[in-house]
Amino acid sequence: MQLKHLKTLLTPQEGAAKVTCMTWAPNNSKFAVCTVDRVVLLYDEQGEKRDKFSTKPADSKYGKKSYVVKAMAFSPDSTKIAIAQTDNIIYVYKIGEECQFKTNLIVFQSALTCLLWPAEHAIVFGLAEGKVRLANTKTNKSSTVYGTDSYVVSLTSNVSGKGMLSGHADGTVVRYFFDDEGSGESQGKLLTHPCPPYALAWGTNSIIVAGCDKKIVAYGREGHIQQTFDYSRDRSEKEFTVAATSPSGQSVVIGSYDRLRVFNWGPRKGAWDEASPKEIPNLYTITALAWKKDGSRLCAGTLCGGVEQFDCCLRRSIYKNKFEITYVGLSQVIVKNLSTGMRVVLKSHYGYEIDEVKIMGKDRYLVGHTSDTLLLGDLASNKLSEVAWQGSGGNEKFFFENETVCMIFNAGELTLVEYGSNDILGSVRTEFMNPHLISVRLNERKQRGVEGNKKLAYLIDIKTIAIVDLAGGYNLGTINHDSKIDWLELNETGRKLLFRDKKLRLHLYDIESSVKTTVLSFCSYVQWVPGSDVVVSQNRGNLCVWYNIDSPERATMFPLRGDVVDLERSNGKTEVIVTEGVNTVSYTLDEGLIEFGTAIDDGDYYRATAFLETLEMSSETEAMWKTLSKLSLEARQLHIAERCFAALGDVSKARFLNQTNNIADQVSKEYGGDGTEFYQVKARLAMLDKNYKLAEMYYMEQNAIDEVMEMYQELHMWDDCIAVAESKGHPELDNLRHSYYQWLMETNQDEKAGEVKEGEEDFMGAINLYLKAGLPAKAARLAMSREELVTNSDVINRIAAALIKGEFYERAGDLFEKIRNNQRALDCYRKGNAFRKAVELARVAFPADVVKLEEAWGDYLVQQKQLDAAINHYIEAGCSSKAIEAAIGARQWKKAVHILELQEDRSGGKYYLKIAQYYASIQEYEVAEPLFVKGDHIKDAIDMYTVAGRWEQAHKLAAKCMTPEDVSTLYISRAQDLEGEGKYKEAERLFATVEEPDLAITMYKKNKMFDDVIRLVAKHHPDLLSETHLHLAKELETESRFSEAEYHYMEGQEWKGAVNMYRVNDMWEEAYRVAKSHGGASAHKQVAYLWAKSLGGEAAVKLLNKFGLLETAIDFAADNCAFDFAFELARLSTKNKIPEIHLKNAMMLEDEGKFAEAESEFIKAGKPKEAVLMYVHNQDWVGAQRVAEANDPDSVSDVLVGQAKFCFEQKDFQKAEAFLLRAQRPELAIKYYKMWSDAMRICKEYLPNKLSVLQEEYEKEAAKKGSRGVEGMVEQAKEWELSGEYARAVECYLKVKDSTNGPLMEKCWMKAAELAIKFLTQERAVDVIHSVGPRLTQLRKYSAAAELYLNLDLIKEAIDAFIEGEEWNKAKRVAKELDPRFEDYVDQRYKEHLKNQGQADSLVGVDVMAALDMYAERGQWEKCIETASKQSYKILHKYVALYATHLIKEGRAEKALNLYAQHGAPANPQNFNIYKRMFLDLLNLLGRDSAESFRMWADLRDVMLLLCENLTKSSDANSPAHEEFEQMLLISHYYAIRSAANGVDLVSVAAKLSISLLRHTELIPADKAFYEAALYHCVVILLALLCNYIMTVCNDAVLGLSCDNRLRLYYYEAVVDLVVVSQDAQREEIRDWVLTVSMDQRVEQVLPKDERDTYEASLLAANTGIRSLPCVITGYPVLRNKIEFKGPGKAANKDDWNKFIMATKTTHSPECQDVLKFVSQWCGGLPASGFSFH
Repeated sequence: MQLKHLKTLLTPQEGAAKVTCMTWAPNNSKFAVCTVDRVVLLYDEQGEKRDKFSTKPADSKYGKKSYVVKAMAFSPDSTKIAIAQTDNIIYVYKIGEECQFKTNLIVFQSALTCLLWPAEHAIVFGLAEGKVRLANTKTNKSSTVYGTDSYVVSLTSNVSGKGMLSGHADGTVVRYFFDDEGSGESQGKLLTHPCPPYALAWGTNSIIVAGCDKKIVAYGREGHIQQTFDYSRDRSEKEFTVAATSPSGQSVVIGSYDRLRVFNWGPRKGAWDEASPKEIPNLYTITALAWKKDGSRLCAGTLCGGVEQFDCCLRRSIYKNKFEITYVGLSQVIVKNLSTGMRVVLKSHYGYEIDEVKIMGKDRYLVGHTSDTLLLGDLASNKLSEVAWQGSGGNEKFFFENETVCMIFNAGELTLVEYGSNDILGSVRTEFMNPHLISVRLNERKQRGVEGNKKLAYLIDIKTIAIVDLAGGYNLGTINHDSKIDWLELNETGRKLLFRDKKLRLHLYDIESSVKTTVLSFCSYVQWVPGSDVVVSQNRGNLCVWYNIDSPERATMFPLRGDVVDLERSNGKTEVIVTEGVNTVSYTLDEGLIEFGTAIDDGDYYRATAFLETLEMSSETEAMWKTLSKLSLEARQLHIAERCFAALGDVSKARFLNQTNNIADQVSKEYGGDGTEFYQVKARLAMLDKNYKLAEMYYMEQNAIDEVMEMYQELHMWDDCIAVAESKGHPELDNLRHSYYQWLMETNQDEKAGEVKEGEEDFMGAINLYLKAGLPAKAARLAMSREELVTNSDVINRIAAALIKGEFYERAGDLFEKIRNNQRALDCYRKGNAFRKAVELARVAFPADVVKLEEAWGDYLVQQKQLDAAINHYIEAGCSSKAIEAAIGARQWKKAVHILELQEDRSGGKYYLKIAQYYASIQEYEVAEPLFVKGDHIKDAIDMYTVAGRWEQAHKLAAKCMTPEDVSTLYISRAQDLEGEGKYKEAERLFATVEEPDLAITMYKKNKMFDDVIRLVAKHHPDLLSETHLHLAKELETESRFSEAEYHYMEGQEWKGAVNMYRVNDMWEEAYRVAKSHGGASAHKQVAYLWAKSLGGEAAVKLLNKFGLLETAIDFAADNCAFDFAFELARLSTKNKIPEIHLKNAMMLEDEGKFAEAESEFIKAGKPKEAVLMYVHNQDWVGAQRVAEANDPDSVSDVLVGQAKFCFEQKDFQKAEAFLLRAQRPELAIKYYKMWSDAMRICKEYLPNKLSVLQEEYEKEAAKKGSRGVEGMVEQAKEWELSGEYARAVECYLKVKDSTNGPLMEKCWMKAAELAIKFLTQERAVDVIHSVGPRLTQLRKYSAAAELYLNLDLIKEAIDAFIEGEEWNKAKRVAKELDPRFEDYVDQRYKEHLKNQGQADSLVGVDVMAALDMYAERGQWEKCIETASKQSYKILHKYVALYATHLIKEGRAEKALNLYAQHGAPANPQNFNIYKRMFLDLLNLLGRDSAESFRMWADLRDVMLLLCENLTKSSDANSPAHEEFEQMLLISHYYAIRSAANGVDLVSVAAKLSISLLRHTELIPADKAFYEAALYHCVVILLALLCNYIMTVCNDAVLGLSCDNRLRLYYYEAVVDLVVVSQDAQREEIRDWVLTVSMDQRVEQVLPKDERDTYEASLLAANTGIRSLPCVITGYPVLRNKIEFKGPGKAANKDDWNKFIMATKTTHSPECQDVLKFVSQWCGGLPASGFSFH
């Protein structure tokens, strides 16, 4: 982002007049500035000053200068402004036409320092006492958000305004969230800045803090430092005073002195990038910054009272010359309409970079892309959306037909985005992205009780519509249609769907009831009327209007003479636009009817009633009254409902509602409120809805029992009335019952009265009433349920008689069975056809009658057409025939077959035919065949197969049951019958079945069914197929059936026959067609030619022109010698073709030997040259000469050339040469001559310009001839040389190449070089020498080549030639004498040569370092070190280090030690690792503690001493490395003494040294050190040391150390296991010894202590912590009896020293003497009583 100065809003003053604060309104329309004199200035969006007002003190008695304005902020709705003052108060002013004081908040206890207004009614401010508080502008109260002990210096919010940061004077920054928006970031103290954070900004991804230390620090989300920009060394920079964040949070501007620093967030790097700062001289300190909320402007206030406005822009572009697109940040774009000035801010809420912005949909809609989201906007409504969107390569298609939602189609998926919403509204799969096939409705009309009405209808496939509730995310319905759908649309409320199919049928679908209705056919236009549920459509010549779509059968129709094209509704008028031819006519709809629907949808029922009052009663009006009555009842607008029922003539409901309304009005009048909520009103409405239980509930809630009972009595619902009375224990219960009974009796409701008596347990009375009511069955039920009544025979007889009289036989049977009168019961069951009960009774009482009853039951079921049920009863009765007939009648064919198969007699055979015929009818022939056979109906079976076309099965069956002759006779006879009936296919099949295809062919031929003839011939006689086709074609041709004949000619592959047929019959067009289709590329041309020839004259020309074959026909005629026809066509059409015809005629005559006639034709054709050539060809030179001279003088030379050629062939060269010279064609003489010398002669005399070409040809010829050719070339070169043609001679010499004759080539090439140098130009000579030189070097003639180069001063080339011949001295001499610049070049080439040849010894004298590298690479280390030793010390030790590294890698550390012992150990840091590795490798060697190993340890000791001395003199003195090498020196010294001590049997000294070496296990491997100590039988001490060692390294509590034997044993095992030796026996010996000692209780396992009460080998005293010096002989601590050396820190125990001195004197051990010599050198000399060596 860059800042560009736009204008000065407030001119700065001469002195200090600080702008204290400034702020922009959230709606970008106002900008406020507060000056030092406490006046607030108001500017508009363009920066023009509009108003101002003065602030007021908290108490006027203190005066206007008693306070300072510290901060101010606009309210979120931009209508108010809050002013924070130091006199402990906040004022809120309302900003309108004129600034009015609104209210002041409570007075605080401390001065205000800063202020934010993040949300409505909530102001956040900071106090000088350190608190951050929240004030509520609605209640004028405040509360503390959090408190600190430090002055609040700054407040800022995040991009969303839901979090804030406060900066305090002690550097603390505190974060607080009103809503963390799911980020999970912490609250409270976030960080502490080194100085007060006066400049505090909260960007998208980090927090920027700056202050008086001239540093700008970027902190992460949790307060860790991300970046620091340090300007403390920039003398021009002052302290940072204020900071501002862009609305997108991706840019921060920080103000200081004369400068604005700009920082932009780089999302790809994840860091802040500093842009070039905006420096303005004399601006002075910036005291306030305010960024416009759309990000396009930044205002800065200064110390001198000036306010400057800057433009903030990354880039700006003009789109379609209509819009200005300004990128004010990576994620924020401002789109401005250049014509209207309207601005829209497009911003990514997630901070993504906006890549591209397009304006689409008639320049109304915005589309922007980021990496992860899609931005959409409606410029008209200023609604913007940002939804998650993964990139799809820009393949999305956007549709903007709907003003409330954007439809995006991508890869078969439709996505809906509602403008103003940041979530995808819905997404469905569909392949039909046509606006007419998708309908979206989003809250387009408000409906009572409906929120979030968002519905979508779309096509799943071309015949299936899906309807989706977008708000709930579920499917409302799916419509499966039987035809393709081409249009659909929901109504504005989303309750109805109209759709039309390809058959132009219009359908209405009610979404709530899922009912689909076809409302119109032949629908060519349909549309919902905007703002209503009225439908307009066109059906052929009618305009159809549904004013009430709930009654789709009631449509208003008007005749039309045109087509409906549009529907317009405006200014209270709805018109249908119709085109009638060239005129446009409008039909006005009944706005009142439309208005009714709108009023209903809006819930304005009074308006709807008023409208209906104006209409006469009709079917449409009646439907509207019904709709209004229903809706008004639901809405409890009872007066309207009463009016509706009155209009409909429903007097009862109208009267009932009138009474209800009176009650409601009275209640409302008496008690106030809504009378419809009164319980009586609610109950009566429930009664009107026939919901009596609900009405009862309303009454019972009010304990209005009498009203409930009264309601039920009015409705004659006595049972419910009595139930209520019983439940409530009503005193009138008995009277109610009596009244109920009396009413029943009076109304002759005997049945109901009987039920009452039964309820009262008056059973006899109940029975009498039931019988009186004619309900004997009910009386029988009651009698059978009571035992006392069953025993009453009189009662039973009366009931039975009544039942029989009423023909209730089954119930009478039950009654008789109850009283055990089985016979009468059985009779009654029979009469009543209750066979089930009869059979059950008979099985118990009359078993013999069961079979008869089963048969009778079956007969009864057959009568009732229940044949299925009858089958089993007949089977039970043993009536098989009846069972079969029932099965057949019930079409239970399988059951019938099953019963038949169980029959033992043959009486059922008659049924087989009927069953078989059924199976044949359903084509189950395999089942039918055996049934026919079993019924002896074989012929019927054969006919079945024949009719079905299953000839093989029919034949198989016939062959099985008949003789072959009979079968054949039967089939042929049957086939002939079928032929007579015209059933040729069936006849053919029969012929084929008996293998008589010829009869079928004859049949088809006789009936002229030639296609079938061909088919059968192809099948049975394929070899005769072509012949048959031709035969049929000729037969059809004779019958003049030419098209059919043509087909057969074509099938017989005889297209020419078809062409000839049409030609003969003068059907040239057909002939041409056939030839063009089947005759190849030229056949149709021939036919057209013949057609034209048959016509002749102008007709022929017209025909040929028609086919575009005129010229082709002329050519064809001429080619076929039809010259008369060709001349005729040409004269009539294309006269330019006449010469061509003459030419062809002449050529024909020439071929026939008619030369004179041919000559005439050639001349007529304008081709006299052809005549000349004709005579030349025939060697008639006279005739040729005559014609040429008379008609073509240019051809005279050709005649002469021809004569010359003839003479050449006759070997008459002189005559031939004369002819060619006459013809002026000497080049042909050259060509024809076989002798090159003659050819050269002629060429030189007559064609000198072609001599070079001839020379080249000659050279090529010579090259082909090999050595003979080379000799000729040499001779030719000599001739050129003699003739003075030196250039040609040089070329000729250079072309000499004979690999078998090197001297000849050298001689020729040298000659060429000599001639070039002598006679040719310098440039050409150089080229020749450059060509000859490489050739000579190939022949290894290096000196000769070099001399040639030197002749032309080609020094470099000459040197290269000598180098290639390895003549280095000559090369050096030439370079030195002729061009010293090439001396280095020669030396370099010589070095490379020696390197490549591996001549390192020679290379030493030239390049020592290269030679040394070569020695090293080859592994010749001895020679390398020897050579390096003659060079400098640095070079020597470079290669010593390389050699040592090599040796160490090979495990030869001793050799490396010898190397350093011989050449010294420099204190180079790069060698330290070598020394350490060498030291450690030597320590790891086993068995090196004997006297034989002394020399190795002594060398190591000496090398380490030398190294340490060198380190002392270097810059690494006293470094950790130095100390480490000092320790290595000490260890190597101990090893050397121990080896020497072992050689003189100083075992005690060796043992002490082994113990002392245990101090250095950080370098010496612990196992090795302990093992070596163990070898000196110090295991007991060693064990204690090891325990001590383990306790030091490990945690005692974890180890749980104790002194029991088991643990001792464990540690001794550990000691032994650490021992690594090669001899197993030694190991076992040590193990046994350790085990013995460890288990011996007598052995005291304690460490020996000295006078310090400390282990005797420890340097550190346990009690005092004093560290003693180690003895230089044993390493033990030096205490009282000691010997001191001159060197600092060096001492020895006197006993050990004397012991060692004595051993040295007595043994004269050279090793011990060497030790003493080293001690003298190391310790600065021996003591006075020292030992001298002789």
